[in-house]
Amino acid sequence: MAETNNDLHELIIEFVNNNFLMGSGAIKFSYDDSLIEKGVIDSTGILEMVNFIQKNFGIKINDEDLIPENLDSINSIASFITRKKSKERDNNAPFEIR
Repeated sequence: MAETNNDLHELIIEFVNNNFLMGSGAIKFSYDDSLIEKGVIDSTGILEMVNFIQKNFGIKINDEDLIPENLDSINSIASFITRKKSKERDNNAPFEIR
């Protein structure tokens, strides 16, 4: 599991490079570039990305999460994972008795 934001970004980039660019690095993109607009990922690729996130980060992704703001760039994917993990941690926190 990624411990820092940079580790998280690197895991996502590694997945994208290995699964969508076949390790070629043929398409150059920044953390903020739209992976769809750059032609790196398509609708089927989004489903692969969702599977990757769920398996590797233990996150349940709901239908309402499947929006470009969450899954369209390296930064948006990393932010989405961080938010979901934080929300799940908050939901699973033990109740404090006073």
